[in-house]
Amino acid sequence: MLSIGVDIGGTKIAAGVVDETGEIIAATTRSTPATDAALIEAAVADAVAELRGDHEVVGVGVGAAGFVGADRRTVNFAANLAWRQHPLADELERLTGLPVIVENDANAAGWAEYRFGAATDASHMLMATVGTGLGGAIVLDGNLVRGSGGFAGEVAHMTAVPDGQWCGCGRRGCLEQYTAGTAMVRTAKRRASAGDPLLGPLVQAAGGAKKEIDGPLITRLAQQGDPGARELIAEIGTWLGMGLASIATLLDPEVIVVGGGVAAAGDLLLDPAREAYGKNLTARAHRPLAPFVVASMGNRAGIVGAADLAR
Repeated sequence: MLSIGVDIGGTKIAAGVVDETGEIIAATTRSTPATDAALIEAAVADAVAELRGDHEVVGVGVGAAGFVGADRRTVNFAANLAWRQHPLADELERLTGLPVIVENDANAAGWAEYRFGAATDASHMLMATVGTGLGGAIVLDGNLVRGSGGFAGEVAHMTAVPDGQWCGCGRRGCLEQYTAGTAMVRTAKRRASAGDPLLGPLVQAAGGAKKEIDGPLITRLAQQGDPGARELIAEIGTWLGMGLASIATLLDPEVIVVGGGVAAAGDLLLDPAREAYGKNLTARAHRPLAPFVVASMGNRAGIVGAADLAR
């Protein structure tokens, strides 16, 4: 039984035909016309039409970056796409003639890791994706947790520092502002501008232009052993571990999966996160510590998770 998974990002729509084992057997992409909802839907429908031309599929799952309603049909809000209380599933069903479900993109990726990736042996999983922002997904007793209105799993916007750094959500001190790649880059540029000698090699690697410092550059230097870059990654790892310890107090996960672009740093990120997690977890002496593992599905996760949820 085949289904189609669609991962709608800010610049690219990736779609694939996925089988019951989580394998993508055909794939295609389109550009995302982010400012026009109708054009986004037309691009998705075109991709679906291409893929189903050679494969018989039972439905379509769409992973969307935004707040998806509990009905899994409506995108209530998306910061970077043209959706406001938008009936995305209805529109795509009209265009494709197939059953459609819509899921938050982080939830779709987390479901893929639970079903086919790094958490296949667990019944209780917490996933955090550390990239430009911070995403999350929760699986408890084998069920993806969506909450009463579809807003569960938004780990990014837990308050980490009261009256702290402003967040794009309009509040201050959200965990995302201390754990995401953007937070790491912001700290690097601030310290470099203040003349921190430990960041001299990073500035040099950026061609002497502090504004050219970015997350992949920091990760590359850290992997090469640069102390300043390693310190920057360790800082967001520490914040991540502290935040996940608070979440684990409520959820008690078996495993914590860490994905996203910054997770490419591996143990340079995870070791500080593990240490902070252990130090901050309630009753740590009387409970098992959930292992931290790197997500294994990579860029396939959104497509595979959405397709599996549709099936």
